[in-house]
Amino acid sequence: MSDAPWFIYLIVFGTLFGAVGGAAMLVWFERRLLGIWQDRPGPNRVGPFGAGLAIADVIKLFAKEDWVPPFADKFVFIFAPTTIMMAMLLGFAVIPYAPGIYVVDLNIALLFFLGMTSLAVYSVLLGGLASHNKFALLGGLRSAAQMVSYEVFMGLSLMGVVMLSGSFSLVDIVNAQEDGWFVISQFLGFVVFVIAGIAESHRLPFDLPEAEHELVAGFHTEYSGMKFGMFMVGEYLGVILIASMIATIFFGGWLGPDFLPPIIWFGLKSFFFVCFFVLLRASIPRPRYDQLMSLGWKILLPLTLINLMVTGAVVLWMEA
Repeated sequence: MSDAPWFIYLIVFGTLFGAVGGAAMLVWFERRLLGIWQDRPGPNRVGPFGAGLAIADVIKLFAKEDWVPPFADKFVFIFAPTTIMMAMLLGFAVIPYAPGIYVVDLNIALLFFLGMTSLAVYSVLLGGLASHNKFALLGGLRSAAQMVSYEVFMGLSLMGVVMLSGSFSLVDIVNAQEDGWFVISQFLGFVVFVIAGIAESHRLPFDLPEAEHELVAGFHTEYSGMKFGMFMVGEYLGVILIASMIATIFFGGWLGPDFLPPIIWFGLKSFFFVCFFVLLRASIPRPRYDQLMSLGWKILLPLTLINLMVTGAVVLWMEA
């Protein structure tokens, strides 16, 4: 990677504005794709193909009253939505988009990613607690249990990849897939990681911390204006981050045939999984909360442990 300051600043600002801009446009894209999937027009009035809807949403969020309930814990109430945005944006710092194009190549990049997703729990939990609203409190408690539980499975699902690549660096993990993507040898880990990623970003069908049919809006019931906007953008940043990690860890990242630049291959793979996350919303019903927790502890945990033991045995056998 070039050490020129302008090149590093370009990547940092490109990552920052690309991630935030992508999250804003994903609001429109999700509605448009859901419309196609459900055989209806979707947004088609504001701008070409309704693309002006994202701009209209941003203007609306800026213009709406930024209200803090008098019964809320004011400092924590304001601090909570900033946490999820900071955590998600920091997660993008370790993603390699192409050879030499990344913010930083940490030798513990995978652990850094897991740490940032863990910090996002505090945002939802603090938002629910600070609101002093029973619906927000229940949403925050649900989120704490859901996200902390699924972090365990997410971390364990990646240990097989670490064994095979011999590194926590995402650049090394991508380079280790030159002879074959890890989705083949680590299919169980891939399935568990995808499910855990959906739960971590509390997207449908695992959006139980919000569950508007039960909890009004869950942890952000009392939020409005830009604070609500930060929660929403943070959620979409999480979708893009998880999709990028799936592409990087299990599908070879930037690796692909030479007729396209590496960064295009990375973008296409990530975009595919963003579409997958969106279409899940239109396809699968929401489970009960006890079913969600049972899925994690009774099914995903044994699967990750089996995958870990089999991978360890294979690595030892190959080194013998």
